[in-house]
Amino acid sequence: MSEKNIVVVSNRGPVSYEWGSKGELINKRGAGGLVSALGPLLKGTGTMWIAAAITEADRAAAKQGMVDLEDFSLRVLNIDPKDYAMAYDVIANETLWFLHHGLFDLSRRPRFDINWQKAWQGYERVNKIFADAIVQEAPKNSIILVQDYHLALVGKYLKKIRNDMKIVHFSHTPFCSAQELAILPNQIGKLLIEAMSDYDACGFHSKRWENNFIACCKEIEQKVPDTFISPLGPDFESLKEIASTNACRDQKENLLQQVGKRQLLVRVDRMEPSKNLLRGLWAFDEMLALYPEFREKVIFFQIAYPSREELPEYISYKTEAESLTKFINDKWSTPTWQPVILNMSGNFSLSIAALCSYDALLVNPVRDGLNLVAKEGPLLNQRNGLLILSNQAGAFDELQEQVQPINPFDISQTAHAIAHALKADPNYKDLQISKLKELCLQNNPTTWLEKQLQAAQD
Repeated sequence: MSEKNIVVVSNRGPVSYEWGSKGELINKRGAGGLVSALGPLLKGTGTMWIAAAITEADRAAAKQGMVDLEDFSLRVLNIDPKDYAMAYDVIANETLWFLHHGLFDLSRRPRFDINWQKAWQGYERVNKIFADAIVQEAPKNSIILVQDYHLALVGKYLKKIRNDMKIVHFSHTPFCSAQELAILPNQIGKLLIEAMSDYDACGFHSKRWENNFIACCKEIEQKVPDTFISPLGPDFESLKEIASTNACRDQKENLLQQVGKRQLLVRVDRMEPSKNLLRGLWAFDEMLALYPEFREKVIFFQIAYPSREELPEYISYKTEAESLTKFINDKWSTPTWQPVILNMSGNFSLSIAALCSYDALLVNPVRDGLNLVAKEGPLLNQRNGLLILSNQAGAFDELQEQVQPINPFDISQTAHAIAHALKADPNYKDLQISKLKELCLQNNPTTWLEKQLQAAQD
């Protein structure tokens, strides 16, 4: 990528900080797909990255001002912890995440009371702090790439102060429908859409999320900004390099030794409600009931990364997943076979090993902005395993012709799809997987980033 005045803005930064043994600050690469996607592309471009301080060590680093890293310069914002908690926990995670993923239990949640109104004010303050930092740090005529729903209001504040910049917002999540937007207090829903309309362009992983956003704009009679579609794809060369490491090879060897001659059904997700782990488990249970030939012949290996463990909905969801796993194992286990393994260790090497080794991969989210695992799995897999994919994943738009499609709410359909994938004819699998890999390679982090830059320049 050629050198440009680019500023990347996100809630979580490309590095996080921790204290060394002598009390010194040590930075380490941040977690998450955004860092993995952008980091290598920004090397040597003079890019600036602005992000929030999350830990106490981050806040200490923020006091040092701009930091020059190998790939880019970093400004960490020292935000009042109470404001940050209101913005991140209450508004971003408990409200906007649930809204865009269609997860509200409307008989109980959400509850927009005086405490929620105070939290929204905190969200506004945090977005304003980000905007002020951009104004201070961004060179003239910069391209500002604002990432995700945490910072939906930044464009609104920037437009009032700097008109030399091109400001692009990219949504990594789905976008709610106009009907779902109406769940928010009227003035808040209107403010949210008006603020996003102040961006020069808004990007999405899927046409359906773009359509939802446009419908929300029209519902409140708000002008529609330029919009674009840019589905993220895996960095295949980086994946291959990781899969070839000793750590991944050892994990793969241990996993296959544990599985033996049985087939392997895999899922790799975060432990959170939108990923639909519970219906996946119920579908596997029904598959064993309907197809007795698979008893003792298949293992369902679930990797579920810990996620937002402080939120009550997540705590109860994890408990239910653990209980349901135990129920299925108690029901079907034999002295030599445990049908379901639930691993929550957060071991990345094990995740890669599992994706290399599946006979079928289950990706059944209730709703997902994209779901990169649906593309990473087929590229890494070495056993011609088939992909069972929810039609509510953004990646379904690209991959639907070469997957086993499912309605994520239809447990019986999912059960039959699992059985079909596990007993599919090898010639059929060869053809499906060959075409699927081609589709998974059509987009990558470079094309994703270039479309954002093009949207700014257009």
